[in-house]
Amino acid sequence: MSVVKLPAWIRRDGSNAIVRFHIQPKASRTELVGEHGDGATARLKVRVAAPPIDDAANEELLQFLKSLTRLPRYQLQIVRGKTSRQKDVLFIGMRIDELTKIFDQKA
Repeated sequence: MSVVKLPAWIRRDGSNAIVRFHIQPKASRTELVGEHGDGATARLKVRVAAPPIDDAANEELLQFLKSLTRLPRYQLQIVRGKTSRQKDVLFIGMRIDELTKIFDQKA
């Protein structure tokens, strides 16, 4: 059996997955850009049109991820970095292979 090497920006959390993001708020549009950084500190970069005021950028990020994954909003949670550009998002009930496929297609 071969072992699949996961990108540094994703990790398993029980039956869930956590994805590490780098967010660029106040962009011209909301979009997935691709990997940001390299090695163990790599993250997925997302440009978010909303400003980082009153949780607007966080909500726009979660709505964008909801549209990509088709998960209900309650299955997406920011577990680290609510006030930072570096955010870890928990995807409840989503397999890592499904997420990597979605993000690879969109980046």
